Amino acid sequence: MARGRPRSFDADQALEKAMDVFWRQGYEGAALSDLTAAMGITKTSMYAAYGNKEELFRKVLDRYGEGPAGYLPEAVRKPTARAVAEHLLKGAVLAGTTPGRPTGCLAVQGALAAGEAGEAAHKLLAEWRRQGEKRVRERFRAARDEGDLPPGTDPTALARYLFTVAYGVAVQAASGVPRRQLQETVEWALRAWPS
Repeated sequence: MARGRPRSFDADQALEKAMDVFWRQGYEGAALSDLTAAMGITKTSMYAAYGNKEELFRKVLDRYGEGPAGYLPEAVRKPTARAVAEHLLKGAVLAGTTPGRPTGCLAVQGALAAGEAGEAAHKLLAEWRRQGEKRVRERFRAARDEGDLPPGTDPTALARYLFTVAYGVAVQAASGVPRRQLQETVEWALRAWPS
């Protein structure tokens, strides 16, 4: 009688593989068979280690935030608001065009076209994006209060502007626009920086 694999697989490596599948195929497009094949485990092992598909996706999104999207927490620690913006936008370009990785952004592509079955993932990703924008907005509010941004600067509008550009960069990267051209886009966007 055939037995399932023991839980001796590398959990970090399995999450990396699952992240790749979700990133390429989106939440709904990623079938359990695709996920388990990429992770090198059985469905039973996947459920035992990660719970259901939605819980696996949550863990993947946490890993994505610490890995490929780790430029966001790095950005808010930069010494100036301009450096925050530059790191955020350049990070989006690099993360969306890294050789060997899917193009674009998991947080943008993962569930934008989700139907009813992917509604939970859609909400999770929308909240993940809102939290990222909130962190930058708070950082810009502090920068304005410290005099690093002009007194009339609207931190909410400025953060929304940067994320609109960053997510646009991700969509363009997923469409095959080369890194060099996306870097030019970032340079143009930074020319609008408040002085």
